[in-house]
Amino acid sequence: MTDWLSRLFVKNYGRVNDPKVRVGYGILAGMVGIVLNVALCLAKGVVGLASGSVSIVADAVNNLSDASSNVVSLIGFKLASRPADPTHPYGHGRYEYLAALVISALVTSVGIELVRSGFERILRPEPVEFSWALIVVMLLSAAAKAWMMGFNKTLGHRIDSEALTATGIDSRNDALTTMAVLACMLVSQLTHLELDGWVGLAVGLFVLVSGLRLIREALDTLLGKAPSDELVSHIRNEILSRPGVLGMHGLMVHDYGPGRKFASAHVVMPAEEDPLEAHAVLEAIEQQFLREDGIVMTLHWDPVRTKDGYAGVFKGAGIPDGIDEPVRREDR
Repeated sequence: MTDWLSRLFVKNYGRVNDPKVRVGYGILAGMVGIVLNVALCLAKGVVGLASGSVSIVADAVNNLSDASSNVVSLIGFKLASRPADPTHPYGHGRYEYLAALVISALVTSVGIELVRSGFERILRPEPVEFSWALIVVMLLSAAAKAWMMGFNKTLGHRIDSEALTATGIDSRNDALTTMAVLACMLVSQLTHLELDGWVGLAVGLFVLVSGLRLIREALDTLLGKAPSDELVSHIRNEILSRPGVLGMHGLMVHDYGPGRKFASAHVVMPAEEDPLEAHAVLEAIEQQFLREDGIVMTLHWDPVRTKDGYAGVFKGAGIPDGIDEPVRREDR
């Protein structure tokens, strides 16, 4: 289903490093989320008000908040796609990170509201009216949210989007919330215990903790966390695999948004090599990273004398410290 929607609505859907394709995916995810969340909000709101269940009404409000998150995500993708200008020479990609932070804040606010309403219902319990229509709506809601979780996480992984990944986690929380509310209703119907408030409180705490974690992750990205070990290993292995390369050091990665990474490193090569040939090797590496990974790479040639052989290089030929362990730093 996800691939079918991608082929149908995203032009050149396979070119995920293309900014226009990324925007297409963002618009697709946003529109699908808005339509489904508004529909779920209306259905659960009607059933919740009819049955008198605060947890179901809160779940309906949560869906409305999710629709707002989808709008924020959509706007974030559109703003992030704006081209570079004299004021922002590296583009506007970090708008997408800001969208992820706003979505995380919305998730946290929903958790706070669920905790508050759960406390109120514990202090003033009221019976919940049971109906098969309510069961059907809740089951359909859980199924829809489980699909949206997979949909957003798949697209988020495909285009490396923290905003869509956060939306996928939010959908997971919604699916768990709906199933918890449904289980509460069935237990209350069988045992006549008023568990509505307690379940609302537990669900609220779960959503609150999840939202706070998302906020921390979004802030880490905006403040400048170190590049992943996988990315560092990938860059290192690609550079060291080229003929004539003896080592590398001083790797730095700058992240200006998804698909807008800039990196630089010092590459150690024999001083006896023709400078034009060394330049050709480094330029080929740079072009490969740009073509395959969307990383704008700048490499500096560090020439060293190797007349005593490769082993002698590491015994005092003047290679900078840290050649075997690249310096990992990311300035954002």
